[in-house]
Amino acid sequence: MNLELATDVYELLNGKEIVNKQHEAMMLLTVSEDGWPHTAMISVGEIVALNRSELRLGLWPDTSTTKNIIRTKKATLVLFYKGKAHYIRLSLEKLRELAETPYKRERFAARITWLREDIAKYADITSGVTIELKNSEEVIERWNRTIEDLLQP
Repeated sequence: MNLELATDVYELLNGKEIVNKQHEAMMLLTVSEDGWPHTAMISVGEIVALNRSELRLGLWPDTSTTKNIIRTKKATLVLFYKGKAHYIRLSLEKLRELAETPYKRERFAARITWLREDIAKYADITSGVTIELKNSEEVIERWNRTIEDLLQP
């Protein structure tokens, strides 16, 4: 099985031209301590593809999603993009904390362990999760800094 992101998904998550991708959001699924699925939305400013098989995530500390990832080292990224559903299982490792950053995040290195592209023969996916930023200038500046932080070793 090919464990690489499709070209269009890689281009969405490559950390470049965030302003043009600001309306795209996706779901990150983890498993809670009581065994139930936990869903969180993340944006293109919280994830970056280093290449087509390795990603980095920068998540708010002390959230349920972050705690679940630290505990299980697993998550599934779900996104709907350009007419396809993408389900991407990730194996995650916590990265070192950065001392000098204005936006404290838990950083994770992610390796793709399984993925699937899904389309239906009987229907077209016309949109995914989209968002409208309330203060786009401020948020995009934060996202760009987060991407810079994620690209650090």
